Amino acid sequence: MSLSNNTSPMFDALSASFDNLAVNLDFPVSQLQKQQLINYILLMNKWNKAYNLTSVRDPQDMLIKHIFDSIVISPHLQGSHFADVGTGAGLPGIPLAIMNPDKTFLLIDSLGKRIRFIKQSLYELKISNVTAMQTRVEDVVLDKPLDGVLSRAFASLKDMLHWCQYLTDENGLFLALKGQVNQLELDEIPTGFTVVDCVNLAIPNFQGERHLIKVKKTQ
Repeated sequence: MSLSNNTSPMFDALSASFDNLAVNLDFPVSQLQKQQLINYILLMNKWNKAYNLTSVRDPQDMLIKHIFDSIVISPHLQGSHFADVGTGAGLPGIPLAIMNPDKTFLLIDSLGKRIRFIKQSLYELKISNVTAMQTRVEDVVLDKPLDGVLSRAFASLKDMLHWCQYLTDENGLFLALKGQVNQLELDEIPTGFTVVDCVNLAIPNFQGERHLIKVKKTQ
């Protein structure tokens, strides 16, 4: 797909930065995916002024701290159906949905302004594999268990598992995106859950640590 309809200086600057960062990824990003991801940043930047969606104000910082921080999880998604709990502005759900058009994502947040932004983004970016739901995660009722439950800056591991335990079964994974691994937080994991992996994520130009903690039900 041509990017010729995107000629703003900000788009061009983000596109150049994107290319420099993407060479460090171990998976490909298509031109269409890149265009959608950058346009998502532009939407976030535009809405942020009125809606205060994220504390990250600089679109170049959003590229690293929101987009690449989200899409690096992509190779770790096993299955087809996922929920992103406490999604905020749609992170990591929207970037992952762009990277995985063959998978479905349920984005859950209790704040109406965030869900309105997400729905507008889905419409403008022509994303069809995402459903946005304004509710508390503990009130979500599903027809069948999901393959994975994603969380990024949502809650402690203990609280995430407590509130989200009904969203998947022993075949699914809880995927928590964290900074430093806190042993105390791991020790507080409730009975009936076990940590199956803790992955050190390599995010281009990201300052600090990033880990993906994978948890499974044991009963």
